[in-house]
Amino acid sequence: MIVRSTREITDTDRHIKGNNGNWESKRIVLADDRVGFSFHETTIAAGTTNDFHYANHVEAVWLTRGKGTLRDLTNDKEYPLEAGTMYLLDGNEKHQVIVEEEMQMLCVFNPPVVGDENHDENGIYPLLRLQDDGTVVREK
Repeated sequence: MIVRSTREITDTDRHIKGNNGNWESKRIVLADDRVGFSFHETTIAAGTTNDFHYANHVEAVWLTRGKGTLRDLTNDKEYPLEAGTMYLLDGNEKHQVIVEEEMQMLCVFNPPVVGDENHDENGIYPLLRLQDDGTVVREK
């Protein structure tokens, strides 16, 4: 059994801040927990527009606080976001999150992230895998 709190994760190597300063992610469950997914609490700052593209992962997002818009950049459809909304990126869609009020989200990734992934210039997390010996390898 694993029991963790976001309080104990804050300011550790499981607390990742975006390169652009717009978001932070507390990575509660990671690949080294060996359960097949990762689970994060992510906060995105108000007044920001954020481009993401999880080309290597499926992500489910549950918005617990805040307000904004989700734009699917593959077809220009827009969806309102508010507390209680879920979206699932099951097709690796390029998307944009436009934040009106600071958002707090609970996110599940498959395959699981290793821990220190950050978005590259295209909004993509690299595909990193944890081997049985604990070594992290970058997959192409």
